[in-house]
Amino acid sequence: MIQFYKKRDFGTFISDSFNFFKLYGKNYFKNYILINGLLLILIITIFIFGYKELFSQIFGSNLRGETYYFEQYFSDNAGMLIVVGILTFLLFIVLAIVNYLYPVFYLKRIAQGAEKIKTDDILSDFKNNTGRIARLCLGMIFIVVPLTLFVVGFSYMLVFIIIGLFLILLLYPTIFNVNTFLMYDYFNSNRGFLESLSYSIRAQFSYPNGSEKSPYWKYWGSAFVMFIIIYIATSVFTVIPMIFFYGSVLTSSPDGNFEQNPFTGVAGVIFFIFYGISILLSLVLSNLMYINAGLMYYDSRTDLHQKAELAEIDTIGSNE
Repeated sequence: MIQFYKKRDFGTFISDSFNFFKLYGKNYFKNYILINGLLLILIITIFIFGYKELFSQIFGSNLRGETYYFEQYFSDNAGMLIVVGILTFLLFIVLAIVNYLYPVFYLKRIAQGAEKIKTDDILSDFKNNTGRIARLCLGMIFIVVPLTLFVVGFSYMLVFIIIGLFLILLLYPTIFNVNTFLMYDYFNSNRGFLESLSYSIRAQFSYPNGSEKSPYWKYWGSAFVMFIIIYIATSVFTVIPMIFFYGSVLTSSPDGNFEQNPFTGVAGVIFFIFYGISILLSLVLSNLMYINAGLMYYDSRTDLHQKAELAEIDTIGSNE
């Protein structure tokens, strides 16, 4: 059993994240698939067919001299594209809610002493927190997202000077940590949205007592390593289809039809199958980042460490 409310160093965050899945992985992903499986299938299907259609139009040649071929496609199918876009956006919101909050609710129950979580337990957590989830979504959309876009946009403007590249490397893991800390704190404390947002930012740079060394670099480093691991794992499934695709482009004899739509045939099918696998794998592996961020959040809650240790001692005594 993993002890959650305790101080960890950089290496322990990484090792304990993998140990978590060794201990709870079977039960975790079983519930994950039962709750999120249909959403994953729908969103991947939409992305695959949507991108296939868009790529086909983008690479469609203007052999007939239709200069505005791509623009004409959008004007002829405006109604359908608007409806599909709205449905995709709503589906993406639901997927994001489940994908982000599932590990939050799961870790909360494990940290409270549960050994095996049932699907109904997680579903009841979603149901019982409907109001807070709605407020969280509103806060993310109208407060966090605009602030994030501003900060990231300003950093990209500084790319023209060397400091911009350094800032971007610092920002992405930090922004991810702030967002995940916000969600963990919002559902593990009695704080409101703004209070949890304030805590999630302050927690990146200092512990509550203020007398200990800043945890920023171990939080940043842990998140960055997880990004790299997931990037390498998913890149395999994006490089393979590109090899097949460009191999087909270079070895196929030009006949007009292939140039008009290079995503037809075996090469196109392989390309989008691997593309779908890459999306699915990235969504599943993202749980590794969320669990890692959860361990960081529990590390930051030094106000609860002693209480957790005393509770564990009392439990040991009662079992003797």
